[in-house]
Amino acid sequence: MVQPNAAAGSRHRDVLETAAATLTRGIDTARAAGIRPLVHESWMRAIDSAVDPDSLPGAIDLTESDVREYRASHPLALALPVIHRLLIRHTFDAGLIIAIGDQEGRLLWIDGDRDLRRRAEQMAFVEGANWSERVAGTSAPGTALAVDRGVQIRGAEHYARIVHPWSCTAVPVHDPASRRIIGVIDITGGESAADPTTLPLLEATVAAVEAELHVRRLDQLATSPPVTTGDMTAPIRGEAAAALTPITSLGLSAHTEAQAPVLHILGRDRGLLVTARGELELSMRHTELLALLAWYPDGISAERLAALTYERDDAVGTLRAELVRLKRVLTDAGCAEFVPVGRPYRLSTRLDLDAHRVLAFLDRGAHRVALGHYAGRVVPGSAAPGVVAIRDDVSALIRDAMLSDAAPDVLDDYARGDEAALDADVWRTLLQALPTDSPRRTAVVTRLERIERDLS
Repeated sequence: MVQPNAAAGSRHRDVLETAAATLTRGIDTARAAGIRPLVHESWMRAIDSAVDPDSLPGAIDLTESDVREYRASHPLALALPVIHRLLIRHTFDAGLIIAIGDQEGRLLWIDGDRDLRRRAEQMAFVEGANWSERVAGTSAPGTALAVDRGVQIRGAEHYARIVHPWSCTAVPVHDPASRRIIGVIDITGGESAADPTTLPLLEATVAAVEAELHVRRLDQLATSPPVTTGDMTAPIRGEAAAALTPITSLGLSAHTEAQAPVLHILGRDRGLLVTARGELELSMRHTELLALLAWYPDGISAERLAALTYERDDAVGTLRAELVRLKRVLTDAGCAEFVPVGRPYRLSTRLDLDAHRVLAFLDRGAHRVALGHYAGRVVPGSAAPGVVAIRDDVSALIRDAMLSDAAPDVLDDYARGDEAALDADVWRTLLQALPTDSPRRTAVVTRLERIERDLS
């Protein structure tokens, strides 16, 4: 993952601190200070609710016994296995916390890194605490509930000053029938809690949770008279949620706030640079150069970059001329912050690749989400040695993850894609993974026999 520039991050925090201090004294300077509209509007709601930015943000609404009794009947209790499979078991190594709250912003379940949980207790981020905007001010779980969409809150964007060292991402959960909000799922921690990959991962988890609740509702309707969501008691079937969540639904929603800039290079020869200001389609050569610089965030020498782009290290003059053209294209499009700087060549502004995000999902064990975001090979038409190496690395990592850890239905989707259509090992693994009574086995055997016949 490309790391943000430390000095720029420090300046950003200073701006937010100053704006927050000024705004909470009643002077509206947030917009002038470059504060996001989402944050500015949330701060104003907190002021209207007379929230004290210097107090502990989470008021304790429920005692321990109240929490135990309440969450036992809460509909999200039925989806805990899904949440655990997709999120919680990956947070311990990542140093993150997962919190699940109700529609009022009261935290019902908190899990994840134990040391971080103890630190979070100091700001009343505990089970039973109310983190709605009207009580705690701006935070990911409270603001997500207020605006009814996934949000990310970073550092000093929080209204309460004690929460400024933290970052968080949260997405509301809806009842699959009424579409009313029934809760919220939040990831809290350091800066990584608001990584660009965190929001789509959380959105995918919420989609799986809502699908699980839908399956439970259908089961209940099939076996008994209609009941409310909170009364459903059908057995937990975690994989059912995944089976009902189409890959096409796992991307960013139309209401998701713009995230960090990203260069899309999967399945396309002309890269698409997406920023908060819009989109810019690049030539293949400019796509190759930006992709290589994003892949090597610490910088790369002119000779090495020339070799990775033109297959020879004596093409430095050609490289520099192309970089001048790239600078003109980016500057004319209002994207001058992505113009490479030299000695060594590098990007001074964070730029993610969509390939980075796919690999981040794999690292978290979210194979279905990774495959859903994998639009194809890295710049498939490129012959630049450095891009070919990235393409091979990404493809190999995806293949290895699918063969070793993916669920049968995810492996089935991967096998049907272009990369694995003729990969006998993938089809053999799929055959072994399928249940003996699966109707898919006959088709898999037929495909495998055809592949082996063509290879002989």
